[in-house]
Amino acid sequence: MNKKLSIGSWAYIFNQDQPTNDFHVVLHKLQDLGYEGVELGSFGVHPTPNSHPTKASRQKLKKEVADHGLEFSGIAVDLWGFKKPGPSILDENPVPYVAAFLGFTAFASDLGIKTIRVDSVEPPDFFETSKMDPKLGMDRAVAVWDKCSKIAADHGMNVCWEFEPGFLFNKPSEVFQIVDAVRAQGNANFGVLYDTCHAHMCAVVAANQVGTKETLPGGELEMLKKLKGKITHVHLIDSDGSLNEHQTSTHNPFGTGKLNFDQLMPEILQCGVPNDWWCVDLCFWPHAWDVTADSKRFLDKLRQKFVA
Repeated sequence: MNKKLSIGSWAYIFNQDQPTNDFHVVLHKLQDLGYEGVELGSFGVHPTPNSHPTKASRQKLKKEVADHGLEFSGIAVDLWGFKKPGPSILDENPVPYVAAFLGFTAFASDLGIKTIRVDSVEPPDFFETSKMDPKLGMDRAVAVWDKCSKIAADHGMNVCWEFEPGFLFNKPSEVFQIVDAVRAQGNANFGVLYDTCHAHMCAVVAANQVGTKETLPGGELEMLKKLKGKITHVHLIDSDGSLNEHQTSTHNPFGTGKLNFDQLMPEILQCGVPNDWWCVDLCFWPHAWDVTADSKRFLDKLRQKFVA
């Protein structure tokens, strides 16, 4: 069993005093630091279907990544433009959202990417502010992700839903219910993105949960075990139990939070993820380059301990 290390490119554009907008620079630095992969944050300044609209341009980008000794571990796509007051994932007719997903899937497929990330788009209090019936909203989310999963399957790709405190459906029972419902529609390629930090915030802290708070006695480890076989991607990062200024999990550098990776890693290795990637997620962490090398050294030790 081999595990490859990647890092999300969004770490270098969000909350940085000097964002690294040039994707080539990201590739060059990650190559120098010894990473095996990069996870593409397709958010405007880094490659998107708009910046690379043709197969030829995408083949050139794919070669550029390979020339730096890297692979794409996955893609996070910009579907947030489809929230209120515009078309939303929870609208009765979510054609714009599904069409945008199709475009990103074709783009990712041309790059050889096998995993595409989605989220629930709307904020945690959406049902309170919109007055939409929560059951209707959940049914619509399941219906949309059923369509998206089938689109991804046509391109040989998996879908990973990143549940987190900053978005709707952030209670453990909601996560379990939705992933089971989508998979029940014949979508074995749909699952969750198990982010160690978000799992802690949802299962232990109950951060940003509306109404009755819901935790799990075994915390993020129990959540991991209950999602076994339904996890399509993994993000690794620490958590100190706090929310950042964007009202989602603070992605603390390894060793500065509360997570017990010696406890988590054996279960992560047994949870059935259909790829060999461990992706570092430093989203919104200031001065992300300052801790990128340390992040790899931390995970190298875990690879040596649990994989080698």
